[in-house]
Amino acid sequence: MSDGKATVTKDGIRIYQEADFAGMHAAGKVAAQILDDIAPHVFPGQTTGQIDKLITEMVEASGSTSATIGYKGYHHASCISVNHVVCHGIPGDKVLKNGDILNIDVTVIVDGWFGDTSRMYVAGSLSRKAERLIQVTHDSLMKGIEAARPGNTFGDIGHAIQSYVEKNRMSVVRDFCGHGLGLVFHAPPNVLHYGRPGTGSTLEEGMFFTIEPMVNLGRPETKVLADDWTAVTRDKSLSAQFEHSIGITADGCDIFTLSPSGRFHPTYG
Repeated sequence: MSDGKATVTKDGIRIYQEADFAGMHAAGKVAAQILDDIAPHVFPGQTTGQIDKLITEMVEASGSTSATIGYKGYHHASCISVNHVVCHGIPGDKVLKNGDILNIDVTVIVDGWFGDTSRMYVAGSLSRKAERLIQVTHDSLMKGIEAARPGNTFGDIGHAIQSYVEKNRMSVVRDFCGHGLGLVFHAPPNVLHYGRPGTGSTLEEGMFFTIEPMVNLGRPETKVLADDWTAVTRDKSLSAQFEHSIGITADGCDIFTLSPSGRFHPTYG
């Protein structure tokens, strides 16, 4: 746990202590291990509800707590967003078909620390256009992470992501963003995945937050369905997302949610 000496910037962003990085690594590793372990269970004929049931069991087996069960009335240990679902897809009876792509998002709590991460999966064989979307989305996250170092701004992170995505003739979702976390699930800052260099708050050592770009093959606009959770692309184009939780260090950043077995990208095999 924190030693209680954390400070808060004028923008309301908490600055954590060096000792706090260990807690975030522990939580991030549990979340990332669950996403590693669920990979063999994503296949045509599987339901998103069964995937979530397995994730719930994995959370319990790890000794951690799901951050999403009971959060604002949500009832599941994961969000599973298939094809044109941008984020916050609710697990249920949907049966995966060959070629479906899906983002699985898991957040766990370990000793008070929140580990939040998501990555893409494919049921069966991957189409060429879906493969390219997934690759660009993954690489845009890593471009954002490269820009995450002291002295840079949140606008630098957003610009790195946006410019890379748009260079590849895809679009960045504006309606959802990354967020601060640590001993809470969501906190300042809002981490936009678009922006202008040099704008926004300056990054400081000890800031913890997620970077989680959502990228669409078509236009960036989204809409939320009647369940008040599921966000989809308005033009029904495919969408992809990857998410890491990171902490700013003295000379760069520390990724808390690295895949223990190198399975962060769905073509790892």
